[in-house]
Amino acid sequence: GLWGALTALSPQDWEQRQEEDTLLIERILLLVRNVLHVPPDPTEEQGVDGDASVHDRVLWALHISGMDDLLKFLASAQVEQQWALHVLEIISLMFRDQSPEELAALGQGTAGAEHGEDTRELETLRQRELAEKRARALQRPSRHSRFGGSYVLQGLKSIGDRDVVFHKGLHNLKSYTHDLGKEPQRVPRRRQA
Repeated sequence: GLWGALTALSPQDWEQRQEEDTLLIERILLLVRNVLHVPPDPTEEQGVDGDASVHDRVLWALHISGMDDLLKFLASAQVEQQWALHVLEIISLMFRDQSPEELAALGQGTAGAEHGEDTRELETLRQRELAEKRARALQRPSRHSRFGGSYVLQGLKSIGDRDVVFHKGLHNLKSYTHDLGKEPQRVPRRRQA
């Protein structure tokens, strides 16, 4: 009900907002502040160790309803600066039971654990990539040599008394002529037969 009304109103432009809408937003923020302002009562909250306190359950309900995202929006939006003090007070009441040292240590511990997990995941991916690269290198034939071999053609004489040495592959042997590898002489068009 109230959360839905607030989420529907806050992204609107300032010019389109009515006076009733502004009053409704202020009343909802004051209600949230007053709910969070209620001090803890140890005699009433006799739960098992590790059980969530009433304050923690209220914070969880605010998170489930999306109110925390809305508070972040109201705190960061330039046009919603009039709510800055209300939002600041609500946030300070949200962290009322935690000391700054505990919050800082919790954040570092989580960041350190996530960093270690990310490092392990990256190392696993790197090892897998190296293994795939090695497998591809083994499957690939060795580097192709452009040297197709040299063959002596017996019975065909080159200049002098020696046999012709053929430096191409055997499949090119059928098209062998003495002019192989020589530049053909160009004949001008007017001299062509």
